Amino acid sequence: MSTMYFDRQDAAQQLVQRLLAYKGKHPLVLAIPRGAVPMGKMIAQQLDGDFDVVLVRKLRSPYSEEVAIGAVDESGWTYISPHAASLGADQDYIASEKHTQMATIHTRRQQYTPIRRPVDPTDRIVIVVDDGLATGATMIAALHSLRRCQPAQLICAVPVSGIDALEKVKPLADEVICLMTPENFHAIGQYYRHFPQVNDDQVIACLRE
Repeated sequence: MSTMYFDRQDAAQQLVQRLLAYKGKHPLVLAIPRGAVPMGKMIAQQLDGDFDVVLVRKLRSPYSEEVAIGAVDESGWTYISPHAASLGADQDYIASEKHTQMATIHTRRQQYTPIRRPVDPTDRIVIVVDDGLATGATMIAALHSLRRCQPAQLICAVPVSGIDALEKVKPLADEVICLMTPENFHAIGQYYRHFPQVNDDQVIACLRE
């Protein structure tokens, strides 16, 4: 297999090949916004499943917005990385950042599914998709959130992950499908030839189709 994806659609198509066992079982495919949403939509269509989003947000380091110190889910449950303090995040900062990200989650829920409730994952085969795992924080929050809903089976599906992040996620899912775990992982975008931002309008279009 190539060590680089052309784009997210290419990555999604390769994930579909590893998820074909769930075709015909009406899985619920949940994407972590925003990057994974077009991927999740394609995967759901090809597996004849339902599609929705799971809303979680990265808690950003005080010194670098790209570095996660944890994540928060829609209920307010928070995962804090063991390295958060060493990255300059004290309790006051974490509380403030959590408040900021919860506000974003609330806004996105109103934008993304204004006229319907989220699809209920209870007793469903649930496949959670992201475009890659860097720290694993948002996937940890997503899986924790969904486990409380008692799905029949909970699967994490990603094209690429750092080794440490994947090890953190494995205990939270019934199955983890990851196509690449490079040893010298630095950033998700380095494994895609084209890795453009996905905007809210694209997310809303995927959810309305």
